[in-house]
Amino acid sequence: MSKSKKKSHKGQHRHFTNPEEIAAQMKEEESKKWREQKEGSDDSDSESDDEFGGRNKGVEGLIEIENPNRAAQKMKKATEVNTTETAPKPQLSRREREEIEKQQAKLRYQKLHAEGKTDEARADLARLAIIRKEREAAAKKRDEEKQAAASKGKKK
Repeated sequence: MSKSKKKSHKGQHRHFTNPEEIAAQMKEEESKKWREQKEGSDDSDSESDDEFGGRNKGVEGLIEIENPNRAAQKMKKATEVNTTETAPKPQLSRREREEIEKQQAKLRYQKLHAEGKTDEARADLARLAIIRKEREAAAKKRDEEKQAAASKGKKK
């Protein structure tokens, strides 16, 4: 049997850190924090310029980044928020604008049609006038026939 090239770590003895080493590391970290706080109180202006309050790693401090999401949001005053009255109307899409124009044109046409100013309305009114005259003529003819029939009935 051939051994695999990768070495397995299973079954090896474990390495535990002594409690004294852990305590020494904790003291060292606390002393670093204390030194940073002491230095930070002297140079409070330089840390206030940092956006996140932490130190920059590598060349982050040298490169200026134009990321709008990275900047902290500034608080707005209530007077600045209430500018919705002076805000311009939102731009409508082409379809919405065409639909509104179509509705306005339809209303305008219906108004002119009701007033009788459109060609279609004039044609309808002329047709109605002709029909009225025909009906009046038919009604007169019926009345004359009834009168003629009634006069014939009286003569007999």
